[in-house]
Amino acid sequence: MKFSNIQSFYKDGYLGLPEFAPFDKIIVTAGAPSIPELLPLQLSIGGIMLVPTGLETQKLLRIERTSENSWETKDLGNVKFVPFLAGTRPG
Repeated sequence: MKFSNIQSFYKDGYLGLPEFAPFDKIIVTAGAPSIPELLPLQLSIGGIMLVPTGLETQKLLRIERTSENSWETKDLGNVKFVPFLAGTRPG
């Protein structure tokens, strides 16, 4: 199967991609100490983000944007992901 709508970006993931927002879905595949501040703002209304958060113990959070200024968060349980490093760029 070939997908034609896939693009790759090598940037600071904490900043997201505001130039392409809003997004219907955001999936963070590395554990952040807390919810990256800018990412939920890049969701469309009704959009959903999955993000593992925490340091020693991580929780997978499901965040849904319910209006311009509100979100609902649901804890989906314990997980273990590699760390999400702010400001990390290619060397």
